Amino acid sequence: MENKMQSKIPLSKAIAAGDIQTKLSIPFMGLGIFLKGQKIKGCLIFLLEVAFVLYMATSGGYALSMLPSLGNSAQQKVWNEAKQIYEYSAGDNSQLILLSGIVTCFVIVGFILLWIMQIKQAYRLQLQKENNVHVKTFAEDIRSLFDENLHITLMSLPCIGILVFNIVPLVYMISMAFTSYSKEDNHLQLFGWNGLVQFQRVLNFGGNIGRQFWHVLAWTVVWALVATFLNYVMGMILAMIINRKETKAKGFWRFCFVLSIAVPQFVSLMIMNIMLQPSGAINVLLQNHGLISGPLPFFTDAMWARVTIILINLWVGIPYTMLQVTGILQNIPSELYEAARMDGAGPVKIFMKITLPYMLFVTTPYLITSFVGNINNFNVIYLLSGGGPTYVGDTAGQTDLLVTWLYKLTIDQQYYNLGAVIGILTFVILTVVTLVTYRRSKSYKNEEAFM
Repeated sequence: MENKMQSKIPLSKAIAAGDIQTKLSIPFMGLGIFLKGQKIKGCLIFLLEVAFVLYMATSGGYALSMLPSLGNSAQQKVWNEAKQIYEYSAGDNSQLILLSGIVTCFVIVGFILLWIMQIKQAYRLQLQKENNVHVKTFAEDIRSLFDENLHITLMSLPCIGILVFNIVPLVYMISMAFTSYSKEDNHLQLFGWNGLVQFQRVLNFGGNIGRQFWHVLAWTVVWALVATFLNYVMGMILAMIINRKETKAKGFWRFCFVLSIAVPQFVSLMIMNIMLQPSGAINVLLQNHGLISGPLPFFTDAMWARVTIILINLWVGIPYTMLQVTGILQNIPSELYEAARMDGAGPVKIFMKITLPYMLFVTTPYLITSFVGNINNFNVIYLLSGGGPTYVGDTAGQTDLLVTWLYKLTIDQQYYNLGAVIGILTFVILTVVTLVTYRRSKSYKNEEAFM
């Protein structure tokens, strides 16, 4: 019977098998708990119901009623005859209406969950009384939050933080993709729902926005693959060279390469941007020595800009991989190498059969996170080329990634609905690629292979 009381109780069973006191919890939250001895908890739950009713009767109900339209009254200019001036009526603010409506929906969901939980708790207390089991007092419930239920105490604040700072803004951003919220037709204050119109614009090959999206997506994938592959391979080669027994002063060489990490990336990239300008130090130096007749188009030509960004990213990214790989190389059992040499294996075969498989097995999660990080590598692109060069009439430059284009669409050009669509598509692409790649990797399928 004790296991029955501790197990999960279906709501339908709690309502059907509950006594009159338990059933009173259906219209009056906390009443069943109050009548069964937990008076303070019952009162607190009832106060939450009262607070919910008051909220819905005041601002919550209005926010929910305005959610389908997102507002109807636009800002208007009205002539004040007495003051002989024009005055502006505020009008509806669709941003606040949308946010308030979403928050109200979350409040309703939370209220429903609390309603279900308190009915189940009332039925659980009913079973305890029927079987002469001790019913905890409010003080005992509080003490349990620091003992057997400590996990609830520790996880409450992080879960609230995730809800407030992650989930609610995410739902708000997703909702924005289905609206007309942009500077087009002056829909920055008052806008409405327009369904999948923005998704059609983005995914349409023939449209201007669609053409730019597929172009930016292709470059984003190429950039992420090339940057991840080159950083990984060259970082691994560098780590293996430094890690050789013949290499002297290993600590010194590692220190030299780690300097690029020690210097803030913002500073490094801004300096490189200044040096590679048409009138920057590198072009001036090359022209003064007669090596070039005119400035090299590091950031004014699309191909030059892409190659330049990839090379500078190597300078920034290789040391990270070197540090990751160094620790892994030092943990590969030396017995494997000795046995391979005794069998007559050469350096190349040892690398292909021992080092590389071990490295790939251990670093697959790192490769996935590096790929995702490069897709979202805002700093390198924005601080070096600013996404340019940009053709006339386009909102995306030739080196823009999805994340930098999203920034331009929202912050610079106020196409908030298009930016939300780009954000959703980026999230979907990254989620699918990450999950599929990791679940198909040996790191996931055979966790104990190298243990």
